[in-house]
Amino acid sequence: MGFVAEIKEKAKAAGKTIVLPEGIEPRMIKATPEILKEGLAEVILLGDEDELNGIAKQEGVDISGAEIINPETAEKLDEFGQSYYELRKHKGISKEEAKKQMTDSLYFGAMLVKKGIADGMVAGALNTTANVLRPVIRIIGTADDVSIVSGSFLMIVPDCEYGVNGKMLFADSGVFPEGSPEELAELAISSAETFEALTGEEPVVAMLSFSTKGSAEHPLVDKMKKAAEICKEKAPELQVDGEMQADAALVPEIGAKKAPDSDVAGKANVLIFPDLNGGNIAYKLVQRLAKADAFGPLIQGTALPANDLSRGCSVDDIVTVAAITAVQAVFKDN
Repeated sequence: MGFVAEIKEKAKAAGKTIVLPEGIEPRMIKATPEILKEGLAEVILLGDEDELNGIAKQEGVDISGAEIINPETAEKLDEFGQSYYELRKHKGISKEEAKKQMTDSLYFGAMLVKKGIADGMVAGALNTTANVLRPVIRIIGTADDVSIVSGSFLMIVPDCEYGVNGKMLFADSGVFPEGSPEELAELAISSAETFEALTGEEPVVAMLSFSTKGSAEHPLVDKMKKAAEICKEKAPELQVDGEMQADAALVPEIGAKKAPDSDVAGKANVLIFPDLNGGNIAYKLVQRLAKADAFGPLIQGTALPANDLSRGCSVDDIVTVAAITAVQAVFKDN
């Protein structure tokens, strides 16, 4: 069974509800009956009901199985506005401004997740990553002991013996540009959680560098080494080590030679890059040169699940990310 099929089976068993704030986007409209038909989640679509039904009619699909909420006229608009005011009044927002902000579907969707009415949110077909993340950070917030929101890609490399039968997580490859050792340690912990949630496998985390265990000296090397040390302190149960080169992290015989005392070398399945440049370049190279499937950017570090889509996403992408979000919600429950 392939990864997507595995995720869908887990989503079916989860019984979660996913909100799609971009209800006016035809791809979201077309994805909705697919999500429902496959039993991956219940769906809340945001937008004017007449407008959304009109789009569905044009697209030749039936969205009657979804709950449609118009943020501008919703029963909970006052309640949500008050809740948002309480969250943001320290920033000087007025009650009127807070209520108006909640008429934005991305903000309303994030509040549905915050309130437990939806278990997760999927957006980005119409909006930039920054626009999607802003309400997520302001309303849902970060998980305990995490200060940054980050992004990872789950890579499925065909005919590959590295990682877990070709399954590896690359981070950060989509969201967080550059961080301190403390922030990279948080990134590693969040990434390990993502890998375990989606694969069911034990994460083995390598903090990547151009050096392995002191083979080179440079402040960039020191940063990854320090990040590994902090990560071990914050999550002593997690298998994590660094700094190490990618081949030492992945290839058993090279890992044994370059880092013989490491429990991670040659076994890593979660790869933490020094910055977004390296992570983004690496995932795109592997995706193209190895003909790998790349699922992401998966948003990490949030208190509750919310995922971003590429604006060029397909209907199938939306369906798959909805399933992934439902599975992440189960992991959050635990």
